[in-house]
Amino acid sequence: MYNRAFTPSMITRLNENEIFVFGSNLAGAHGGGAARIAYERFGAVWGEGVGLHGQTYAIPTMQGGVETIKPYVDEFISFAREHGEYTFLVTRIGCGIAGFRDEEISPLFAKALDVENIILPRQFVNSLEKR
Repeated sequence: MYNRAFTPSMITRLNENEIFVFGSNLAGAHGGGAARIAYERFGAVWGEGVGLHGQTYAIPTMQGGVETIKPYVDEFISFAREHGEYTFLVTRIGCGIAGFRDEEISPLFAKALDVENIILPRQFVNSLEKR
């Protein structure tokens, strides 16, 4: 089903065309986890909790249940399809500070499996393959 690379578990540098996709909060307070890395290293903007900023793409995960995250993931997948010039490295959004499990978040990314410029974490792909 999926024969490409997986998102590295630790991202410390990006190539020019790579985008770090991370879980944020709607307020854009990037104080911990992948959000802090996005802010400190890759150009996430404090106060901006959604979308493309620098070499990052923020997907809010702290505002409620999985159903509140889905519209933002759908928007991200559409954005990635329209921007083939970038490679999007999706982190395990929602599976850190937000407290969700891979099995809860990964189904939101099922439509991303056929998008060549979206790279998913191994845990998401493994979860999707079990479905």
